[in-house]
Amino acid sequence: MSDLISKTATELSALLAAGESSSVEIAKAFLTRSEQVEPKVQAFNSLDQAHVLAQANASDHRRKDGKVLGPLDGIPVALKDVIAEKGQPLTASSQMLKDFVSPYDAHVTEQLKGQGVVLTGRCNLDEFAMGSSTENSGFEPSRNPWNTDCVPGGSSGGSAACVAAGEVPLSLGSDTGGSIRQPAAFCGVVGMKPTYGLVSRYGLIAFASSLDQIGPFAHTVDDAALLLQAIVGHDRRDSTSFKREVPDYSKSIADAADRKFTLGVPKEYFGDGLDPEVRAAVQGAIDWYAANGCEIVEVSLPTTELAVPVYYIIAPAEASSNLSRYDGIRYTHRSKEAKDAIDIYYKSRAEGFGPEVKRRIILGTYALSSGYYDAFYLKAQKVRTLIRNDFNDAFAKCDALLTPTTPTPAFQFGEKTDDPLAMYLSDIFTINVNLAGIPALSLPCGLSSSGLPIGLQVIGQAFQEANLLAVAKKYEQAHDWARKSPTIG
Repeated sequence: MSDLISKTATELSALLAAGESSSVEIAKAFLTRSEQVEPKVQAFNSLDQAHVLAQANASDHRRKDGKVLGPLDGIPVALKDVIAEKGQPLTASSQMLKDFVSPYDAHVTEQLKGQGVVLTGRCNLDEFAMGSSTENSGFEPSRNPWNTDCVPGGSSGGSAACVAAGEVPLSLGSDTGGSIRQPAAFCGVVGMKPTYGLVSRYGLIAFASSLDQIGPFAHTVDDAALLLQAIVGHDRRDSTSFKREVPDYSKSIADAADRKFTLGVPKEYFGDGLDPEVRAAVQGAIDWYAANGCEIVEVSLPTTELAVPVYYIIAPAEASSNLSRYDGIRYTHRSKEAKDAIDIYYKSRAEGFGPEVKRRIILGTYALSSGYYDAFYLKAQKVRTLIRNDFNDAFAKCDALLTPTTPTPAFQFGEKTDDPLAMYLSDIFTINVNLAGIPALSLPCGLSSSGLPIGLQVIGQAFQEANLLAVAKKYEQAHDWARKSPTIG
């Protein structure tokens, strides 16, 4: 049974199809693994074993009756605790929502249930998805399975850590400024942010609505494609959801196996501040593509240095609006010390929100306030257009871009907690992608001398996820990084 946790979702699906394992056996194997490592990793806010086994048992009965719902029927998938699942806690890792149970399913949850997926638990995150280390969780920080003294990244740190630690084969996170790709790089797994609008945000707790996007974590590119296929599609309940034909991603990857891509390398991503070991690993990957028939061209993204300041105007501005609904009056934490209605607002928000959330609400409220809107928010939106134009110019010369995912490998707990700007800069290579609304993924491309994973970021044109996955698969299948796992447990 323990061998099951080392297999990819694609391999587990094949075992189920061949009748060589059952969904209950798979679920028990991963639950046993969670019991072993979860006290060290702390990836989950909640994990309902009875709920997991009931879903797995139902999947086995469907298979016995010849009514399999899809390739992921019976496969465990964990959800970041900002994605609604009816009847399960939905906390956003915040004291503000610590007792809240979702009364409905997110669109992606409906999609997964409709395909027979076994939903396993609620993954930890930085409170309301605000952070780059999961140290801002309102409960407890998650830990990196490769070195538990180091952070797993954020905000989807729990979703990345549980896959890396072998607690589930797949999980979903959300990415507002790199919150899937950065933890994927830190934890040595594949993490993908799809094109904005490709996956419905209905049922996702909003942080910054024009930037948020749900996406998959997996051990391999094939598995990421499988989970992406399961959650894409138009949803009339999300006004930003695109209505367009969705390709078969697994078939697209196979069809592109012999394609020689033209790949761009933006020079601005290789300047000062890039860790030498990260630089060497990513350059090694670029050299491999060049040696294996791909054309490498240098491109320029001159607005790269503006991305962090633009992001930290737009994202907090949207957050200050989205989080105004958490007021202590309706379904959130209500202060027991409040003496009147106004006191309820003040004390409930003061007690319910953590320091980073308060910081961003204040920043966003200031940026939107009278007299400063034009100077900050409107100007940031104009620069955002320039960032998008930079990418369009670059993609006129190439099929995809290759960059580091993060400037450094995973850092230690507490290393950046007293310096918010240093923490924000850990997303410097990922934020541009969210501002432009285009897709990108991170895949492992090496280990540092201290044994920590290093991520290669592949950035693609809008709705060209198939190309993106094919480029990543080409590198992955020639290397064994996807088969390396931490020794925790």
